[in-house]
Amino acid sequence: MNKPALMLYYDGNCGICRAQMSRLRVRDRAGCLAFSDIAAPDFSLQEVGVSMEALGKEIHARTADGRLLVGIDSLVAIYTALGYGWWLAPLRWRMLRPLFAAMYRALARNRYRLSACADGVCNMVGKS
Repeated sequence: MNKPALMLYYDGNCGICRAQMSRLRVRDRAGCLAFSDIAAPDFSLQEVGVSMEALGKEIHARTADGRLLVGIDSLVAIYTALGYGWWLAPLRWRMLRPLFAAMYRALARNRYRLSACADGVCNMVGKS
């Protein structure tokens, strides 16, 4: 098997993050993604080369050639690798990119408040 195109660094303590990584695993039939849970006891910061604070703020991804992508750049690379890049085409539009980046950062910053998880089952807060 070839080296994955992207290594994703995600927060396994976050229900939204875990659910999204699960969806990505299902879509990744070609094995182009690898996953690293930054909340796992055996996770090593040395493999990424950034602080835990930075990793906790936004998703990070490392390309096969070693480039580190952050936030929406990671999302674009992930979905492009899976063949769904057109889903995120607006993230590439120069006029809208700052708005989408701010929206993503707000979601990432508030992800624990937006999900309440128990036993791996996550429900949106406020949902009955």
